[in-house]
Amino acid sequence: MWLLLSQYFGRYPSQGKVARLLLSLGLSVKDGKVHCGDIEIADIALSRAAGVDRRIVRSTIETIESEKELHKVFANLHSTSMLRDVAPAIGWSCIEIVPIDAHSPGILAEIMSVIAEAGISVRQALVDDPLLMEEPRLYIITESMVPPEMIPRIKRCEGVRSIILH
Repeated sequence: MWLLLSQYFGRYPSQGKVARLLLSLGLSVKDGKVHCGDIEIADIALSRAAGVDRRIVRSTIETIESEKELHKVFANLHSTSMLRDVAPAIGWSCIEIVPIDAHSPGILAEIMSVIAEAGISVRQALVDDPLLMEEPRLYIITESMVPPEMIPRIKRCEGVRSIILH
C-alpha cells in the first residue's frame, strides 16, 4: 500500500506523514473533508496529530482528491473499533502477538487454530499493516480469559516472537 502512496507523496514527506496518519486511523477523504465515519475532522486537529502545519493537511487532501487512484483508496477507508483496552474490563482477553516477520503467511491461521482447539470464541482479530507500522502487531480479542496453559502453545506457533496479554 505504501508503495502506491510513495508515488504521490515521495517528494512531499510532510504530506506523506498526513496520508500515513489517515490510513493508519482509517480516516476517509470525501468532498474536500476528512471523516471518521460521518464525523468531520478539522484540518487543525489533523495537523496537530501529524505534527505538520494545517496547510500541509489541506495540500494532502487536495492531492488525494486530484489523483483518481488515491481518491479510490481514501474515499473508501473506514475506521474500526479496537477492543484491546476494553477486553479486560468486560472479562475478555487480548492476546498481542509480536511477530518475527509480519510478512510471513500463516501466523494468524496457526494461532487461531490453537484458540479454536481450546473452544474459545474470538470476538475480534486485528493485524497492523507491516508497510504502515514500524512494529506491526496482531491483536486477538477472545470472549473469555485465556488459560495459562495456552500461552506456551501460542508461543510455539510459527512466526511468533513474543506474546503480551492484556
